Amino acid sequence: MKAGNLMVPLQEYLEPGMTLKEASNILRRAKRGEERHGAKGLPVLDVSGNMVGFLSIRDILKAVFPSYMTLMDMGDFTWEGMVEDLARKAGGRTVSELMTSKVISVSVDAPLMECIDHMLKNHVNKLPVLGHDGGVAGILYEKDVFLAITRLLDGDTGGGG
Repeated sequence: MKAGNLMVPLQEYLEPGMTLKEASNILRRAKRGEERHGAKGLPVLDVSGNMVGFLSIRDILKAVFPSYMTLMDMGDFTWEGMVEDLARKAGGRTVSELMTSKVISVSVDAPLMECIDHMLKNHVNKLPVLGHDGGVAGILYEKDVFLAITRLLDGDTGGGG
């Protein structure tokens, strides 16, 4: 089984100059197949269609939760209203400021075992899948890999998928 057999074809992507507000709306309403389920992350493509990064929900959460907060003794600190204020401020930041630039990806021909290796070693639950032309062809999700493995555990060795 190869990455291309299980990947979800790319339907939506983000652009580096988009604001976080624009990007979060796309993530929230992203399509998977014909239905809108939302996405936990999407590749960031430049004007030539080259992948320059990946923006995930975690990147957005980091933008709203300043890193210095983990270093502070919070004592009697109140969190009330803080997320609303920080979210409004973060909404104008650009995707390029927050995206992960070093993206782990695989080719459509990558064996499933290689994909699992990348996911486990790099602590990621989705991998952009690059087509033969070098462009992003789709996304391989951990859940889809898991479902394929469970079918194999159940004895389904049929050629489907």
